[in-house]
Amino acid sequence: MVASTQARVTDLCSFAATAAQELVADTVRDTHRAVAQRTFSVLEPRIGPPAAVARRVHDAIAGTVHTSVRLGFLGAALGLKVAADAGAGAPVEAGARGIFVRTSLNGLVGDRFAAEGSRLALTTSVRVGGADVPLDRLASAFPEPGRKVAVLLHGLSEDETCWNWRSRPGVPTTLEVLVAAGWTPVLLRSNTGLPVRENGAAVSSLLQDLVAGWPVQVERIVLIGHSMGGLIHRAASAVTTAHERPWTDLLTDVVTLGTPHLGAPIARGISRGCAALARLPETAPVGRILEMRSAGVRDLEQGLPDLPAPEHVRFRLVSASLTRSPDHPVGRVVGDLLVQVPSAQPGSDLFPRADTLHVSNADHFDILNHPRVHAALRGWLADSA
Repeated sequence: MVASTQARVTDLCSFAATAAQELVADTVRDTHRAVAQRTFSVLEPRIGPPAAVARRVHDAIAGTVHTSVRLGFLGAALGLKVAADAGAGAPVEAGARGIFVRTSLNGLVGDRFAAEGSRLALTTSVRVGGADVPLDRLASAFPEPGRKVAVLLHGLSEDETCWNWRSRPGVPTTLEVLVAAGWTPVLLRSNTGLPVRENGAAVSSLLQDLVAGWPVQVERIVLIGHSMGGLIHRAASAVTTAHERPWTDLLTDVVTLGTPHLGAPIARGISRGCAALARLPETAPVGRILEMRSAGVRDLEQGLPDLPAPEHVRFRLVSASLTRSPDHPVGRVVGDLLVQVPSAQPGSDLFPRADTLHVSNADHFDILNHPRVHAALRGWLADSA
């Protein structure tokens, strides 16, 4: 029997059973043990032997119950994995909901998927029509290729469909704006659970092959990234290669939309929460759940504050805030809900020649398709030719 290499719903169910064992059964077991330990440590000195007997009975019964539940989840996970290996079950990405679940999980635990060789793990790829495009078939995937290529990358737990989010009826999308300006959009999808720099190296390698296989000679490349996608693009632009004609020689602009260059407060909050929960045995199991977050999420705690901008590349930094002014007290704290303005636009120390745009009264996802961003793109991508 040949094992299936396509991610299937049975793979997803197998992972869900394993996660239930780790996140639910083990957490309940460890929390229960910690509470019982504290309770009996108080009772035994006061009551004596009866409390000790009660503790032994309790531990025996609880141990049997927790082991049975754990084995049940493990058995279900194993059975589903065997079924997935045999090709049973529909492909995970048969519908939009499956794509959403898979990309979301890759953002949360994608590094684990990759380390385990799971079929659920995503790889950096060019996407057209909801499918990966082999780089030796670019001509069929892009029947009207241009010499100016705009490479777009989504953020954490997103996918390439994000470039249609928050679009307005009768108003061009970001992709349509690029096409009208003479650019050929190329959508990428990455496993955002991997470390940012690792993803950057993967994007760099892919773009080198894309330039080599592009149906016409590429003259210019622009990178556009939303949120974490901007960090990955920055990491890719900084990769050095011994290639005779590196793709970075064609790179003129990097546009980042709501990118946490100096980190995101929500990621730092998770880290602090883990430390706080670890202080008590009763809450430590919950903290371990948060500790399972991916390397990609961990990278969002600090961003890339020490990665210099390539001298030949022009950076364009877009920030947003829920308030009319980024200096409003609320705006300074919440930013666009996920990223604060000083992180999205760090200043001249990190980006000496950057152009900036702030979008008021907008959240983290509004800037994916916002008229002010579209107007800025038209100007930026024309004046740096």
